[in-house]
Amino acid sequence: MAIFGITGTPGTGKKSISPIVAERLRVECLSLNELANSYHLVKQGSGDVDVGKLRTKLRRGLPRDAVAYGHLLPYVLDSRAVSRVVVLRCEPVALKERLRARGYEPKKIVEDVEAELIGVVSSDAFDTFGKEKTWEVDTTRTTPGEAAAIAARIAESGPRPTPRIDWTLDYDSGAKLRLLLSTVE
Repeated sequence: MAIFGITGTPGTGKKSISPIVAERLRVECLSLNELANSYHLVKQGSGDVDVGKLRTKLRRGLPRDAVAYGHLLPYVLDSRAVSRVVVLRCEPVALKERLRARGYEPKKIVEDVEAELIGVVSSDAFDTFGKEKTWEVDTTRTTPGEAAAIAARIAESGPRPTPRIDWTLDYDSGAKLRLLLSTVE
Protein backbone atom coordinates (compact mmCIF):
# COMPACT_ATOMS: atom_id res chain seq x y z
CA MET A 1 0.00 0.00 0.00
CA ALA A 2 2.79 2.46 0.90
CA ILE A 3 1.84 5.63 2.76
CA PHE A 4 -1.82 6.65 2.66
CA GLY A 5 -2.06 10.33 3.54
CA ILE A 6 -4.85 12.19 5.26
CA THR A 7 -4.67 15.96 5.42
CA GLY A 8 -6.90 18.99 5.76
CA THR A 9 -7.36 22.28 7.54
CA PRO A 10 -7.33 22.01 11.36
CA GLY A 11 -10.76 20.90 12.60
CA THR A 12 -11.77 18.83 9.56
CA GLY A 13 -11.42 15.50 11.37
CA LYS A 14 -7.91 14.15 10.72
CA LYS A 15 -7.22 13.08 14.31
CA SER A 16 -10.61 11.34 14.64
CA ILE A 17 -10.67 9.64 11.25
CA SER A 18 -7.05 8.58 10.70
CA PRO A 19 -6.82 5.95 13.48
CA ILE A 20 -10.06 4.35 12.25
CA VAL A 21 -8.70 4.18 8.69
CA ALA A 22 -5.40 2.71 9.91
CA GLU A 23 -7.26 0.07 11.92
CA ARG A 24 -9.39 -0.89 8.90
CA LEU A 25 -6.29 -1.11 6.72
CA ARG A 26 -4.34 -2.90 9.48
CA VAL A 27 -1.40 -0.50 9.30
CA GLU A 28 0.36 1.90 11.64
CA CYS A 29 -1.10 5.39 12.18
CA LEU A 30 1.38 8.27 12.22
CA SER A 31 0.56 11.80 13.38
CA LEU A 32 2.90 14.27 11.69
CA ASN A 33 2.40 16.69 14.60
CA GLU A 34 3.41 14.03 17.12
CA LEU A 35 6.44 13.11 15.01
CA ALA A 36 7.47 16.78 14.84
CA ASN A 37 7.19 16.98 18.64
CA SER A 38 9.19 13.79 19.15
CA TYR A 39 11.95 15.15 16.90
CA HIS A 40 11.89 18.48 18.83
CA LEU A 41 11.01 20.42 15.67
CA VAL A 42 8.20 22.53 17.14
CA LYS A 43 9.28 26.08 17.94
CA GLN A 44 8.45 27.06 21.51
CA GLY A 45 5.80 29.74 21.86
CA SER A 46 4.67 29.85 18.24
CA GLY A 47 3.95 26.15 17.75
CA ASP A 48 5.43 26.40 14.24
CA VAL A 49 7.12 23.30 12.86
CA ASP A 50 10.44 23.33 11.01
CA VAL A 51 9.01 21.59 7.93
CA GLY A 52 12.38 21.32 6.19
CA LYS A 53 13.88 19.32 9.05
CA LEU A 54 10.70 17.25 9.43
CA ARG A 55 10.78 16.46 5.69
CA THR A 56 14.38 15.26 6.03
CA LYS A 57 13.58 13.10 9.07
CA LEU A 58 10.56 11.54 7.34
CA ARG A 59 12.58 10.62 4.24
CA ARG A 60 14.75 8.45 6.47
CA GLY A 61 12.21 6.88 8.78
CA LEU A 62 8.69 6.15 7.55
CA PRO A 63 7.35 2.61 7.65
CA ARG A 64 6.50 1.05 4.31
CA ASP A 65 2.77 0.78 5.03
CA ALA A 66 1.04 3.39 7.20
CA VAL A 67 -1.58 6.09 7.41
CA ALA A 68 0.20 9.42 7.88
CA TYR A 69 -1.94 12.39 8.81
CA GLY A 70 -1.69 16.08 9.49
CA HIS A 71 -2.18 19.47 7.89
CA LEU A 72 1.57 19.51 7.13
CA LEU A 73 1.36 16.46 4.83
CA PRO A 74 1.70 18.36 1.51
CA TYR A 75 4.71 20.22 2.88
CA VAL A 76 6.72 17.29 4.26
CA LEU A 77 5.99 14.37 1.91
CA ASP A 78 6.19 14.22 -1.86
CA SER A 79 4.25 12.29 -4.48
CA ARG A 80 6.68 9.36 -4.48
CA ALA A 81 6.14 8.79 -0.76
CA VAL A 82 2.35 8.29 -0.92
CA SER A 83 0.01 5.92 -2.69
CA ARG A 84 -3.04 8.17 -2.29
CA VAL A 85 -4.10 11.20 -0.27
CA VAL A 86 -7.45 12.26 1.11
CA VAL A 87 -8.05 15.91 1.90
CA LEU A 88 -10.75 16.29 4.55
CA ARG A 89 -12.95 19.33 3.92
CA CYS A 90 -15.59 20.98 6.09
CA GLU A 91 -18.10 23.71 5.28
CA PRO A 92 -16.62 26.93 6.73
CA VAL A 93 -19.48 27.81 9.12
CA ALA A 94 -19.44 24.27 10.56
CA LEU A 95 -15.64 24.45 10.81
CA LYS A 96 -15.88 27.77 12.65
CA GLU A 97 -18.18 26.14 15.21
CA ARG A 98 -15.87 23.13 15.62
CA LEU A 99 -12.86 25.37 16.24
CA ARG A 100 -14.80 27.59 18.63
CA ALA A 101 -15.90 24.50 20.60
CA ARG A 102 -12.22 23.47 20.85
CA GLY A 103 -11.41 26.83 22.43
CA TYR A 104 -9.30 28.20 19.58
CA GLU A 105 -8.40 31.88 19.77
CA PRO A 106 -10.60 34.09 17.51
CA LYS A 107 -7.64 35.05 15.31
CA LYS A 108 -6.72 31.38 14.74
CA ILE A 109 -10.35 30.51 13.97
CA VAL A 110 -10.49 33.21 11.29
CA GLU A 111 -7.17 32.07 9.80
CA ASP A 112 -8.25 28.43 9.61
CA VAL A 113 -11.77 29.20 8.32
CA GLU A 114 -10.33 31.46 5.64
CA ALA A 115 -7.82 28.74 4.66
CA GLU A 116 -10.65 26.21 4.36
CA LEU A 117 -12.85 28.65 2.43
CA ILE A 118 -10.23 29.15 -0.26
CA GLY A 119 -8.91 25.58 -0.10
CA VAL A 120 -5.29 26.22 0.88
CA VAL A 121 -4.43 22.70 2.11
CA SER A 122 -6.47 21.12 -0.68
CA SER A 123 -4.73 23.14 -3.39
CA ASP A 124 -1.33 22.36 -1.90
CA ALA A 125 -2.19 18.64 -1.75
CA PHE A 126 -3.29 18.61 -5.39
CA ASP A 127 -0.14 20.52 -6.36
CA THR A 128 2.14 18.19 -4.40
CA PHE A 129 0.54 14.80 -5.05
CA GLY A 130 -1.33 15.34 -8.32
CA LYS A 131 -4.96 14.82 -9.25
CA GLU A 132 -4.41 11.08 -9.82
CA LYS A 133 -3.52 10.52 -6.16
CA THR A 134 -5.67 13.15 -4.41
CA TRP A 135 -9.30 12.96 -3.31
CA GLU A 136 -11.46 15.28 -1.22
CA VAL A 137 -13.96 14.05 1.39
CA ASP A 138 -16.56 16.40 2.90
CA THR A 139 -16.75 15.76 6.67
CA THR A 140 -19.34 18.44 7.40
CA ARG A 141 -22.23 16.05 8.03
CA THR A 142 -20.51 12.67 8.38
CA THR A 143 -19.52 10.81 11.50
CA PRO A 144 -15.85 9.92 11.88
CA GLY A 145 -16.78 6.30 11.10
CA GLU A 146 -18.57 7.25 7.89
CA ALA A 147 -15.74 9.48 6.72
CA ALA A 148 -13.19 6.80 7.64
CA ALA A 149 -15.11 4.22 5.59
CA ILE A 150 -14.96 6.52 2.56
CA ALA A 151 -11.25 7.15 3.08
CA ALA A 152 -10.50 3.43 3.53
CA ARG A 153 -12.32 2.64 0.26
CA ILE A 154 -10.19 5.26 -1.47
CA ALA A 155 -7.03 3.73 0.05
CA GLU A 156 -7.99 0.24 -1.04
CA SER A 157 -9.45 0.79 -4.49
CA GLY A 158 -9.28 4.46 -5.29
CA PRO A 159 -12.65 5.23 -6.85
CA ARG A 160 -12.39 8.01 -9.37
CA PRO A 161 -12.09 11.41 -7.76
CA THR A 162 -15.21 13.51 -7.50
CA PRO A 163 -15.31 17.17 -8.54
CA ARG A 164 -13.32 19.41 -6.24
CA ILE A 165 -15.10 21.18 -3.42
CA ASP A 166 -15.42 24.95 -3.82
CA TRP A 167 -16.87 26.67 -0.76
CA THR A 168 -16.39 30.13 -2.30
CA LEU A 169 -19.52 29.60 -4.40
CA ASP A 170 -21.57 29.68 -1.19
CA TYR A 171 -20.06 32.99 -0.03
CA ASP A 172 -20.86 35.18 -3.01
CA SER A 173 -21.40 38.46 -1.18
CA GLY A 174 -19.39 40.74 1.05
CA ALA A 175 -21.99 40.42 3.80
CA LYS A 176 -21.70 36.61 3.87
CA LEU A 177 -17.91 36.80 3.93
CA ARG A 178 -17.84 39.41 6.69
CA LEU A 179 -20.19 37.31 8.81
CA LEU A 180 -18.11 34.16 8.22
CA LEU A 181 -14.79 35.84 8.96
CA SER A 182 -15.98 37.97 11.87
CA THR A 183 -14.55 37.23 15.30
CA VAL A 184 -17.70 38.62 16.94
CA GLU A 185 -20.96 36.68 16.95
